[in-house]
Amino acid sequence: MKRSNRLILLIGIFLAIVAFVGIVLVLQGQGAGTANTPPAELPTVYAKVDIPFGMQVTADQVEARVKPVDQRAPDAFSDVGLVIGRTVTTNVLAGKQLQESDFALSRTGQAPITGNIEQGLRAVAIQVDQVSGVGTLINVGDRVDLIAGFSGPDKFPVITIDPQTQQITPVQGLNSTSVKVLLQNLQVVGALFPPPPAEQGQAQGQAQPGASAAPTTALTGQQELVIVAVTPQQAEVIKFAQLDGTITLALRSPKDFKDANGNPVVPPTDKTTGIVLKTLVDQYGVLPPEVIEAVLPKGVKP
Repeated sequence: MKRSNRLILLIGIFLAIVAFVGIVLVLQGQGAGTANTPPAELPTVYAKVDIPFGMQVTADQVEARVKPVDQRAPDAFSDVGLVIGRTVTTNVLAGKQLQESDFALSRTGQAPITGNIEQGLRAVAIQVDQVSGVGTLINVGDRVDLIAGFSGPDKFPVITIDPQTQQITPVQGLNSTSVKVLLQNLQVVGALFPPPPAEQGQAQGQAQPGASAAPTTALTGQQELVIVAVTPQQAEVIKFAQLDGTITLALRSPKDFKDANGNPVVPPTDKTTGIVLKTLVDQYGVLPPEVIEAVLPKGVKP
């Protein structure tokens, strides 16, 4: 082969290599640019209808719309599955972009309660523990019933009157406990936990109870302040029960407050009998103690 032909062949091979390397570099640059470019639009969850405070979000109440990134809230949701089943802790209007703050619990200090109190109602705090407060799992937006218990000889005294001296004498040994569901359908507008001891949190690595804290079964004596919205008359009932009895809160199902179409409704008040010992004996078959007649020795007066 002539020298000139060899030179041309070498130059051709060199140019082919240069072209190949250039193509590879261009493709890599395009790929890197695409990967590093943030999307201009993202799916964003919106409310299709008004969602009242305390209601659980259902699939037919929300939808996802593609919106420019600069029109999305920092805590917006990109998937409707992230909000379905959660309870809103504020009134959400139709067309509003759903945000994490719409589900914030007041125990975290993120959600004020005044906006959740309907006109004419008052907020009253009730202190409960793991037994009287459903394991301290009551959250903002829940509905509860209030059960009051009164016990002790000073609550419902039974007396006798001596016919000769007219002296009044309390009868001892009688059961004077009485229990009744006093208030129903109270809405929780706030829930607060006391902070854990600093030593305990540092030693055991426990986080302060909040929206993300996982419930446990340890009986630690944990207490909770449940803040409910009530009428002035209901506030008086609660205060009396706090001063002279004990209070237990029963957690209601959210299904009680929706009709078949998912619309909010107010359920009728359930009628209860209240419970005393005689009710348990007559209606529930509790066996009273057997009365045994004692035989006394002669000469001994009872």
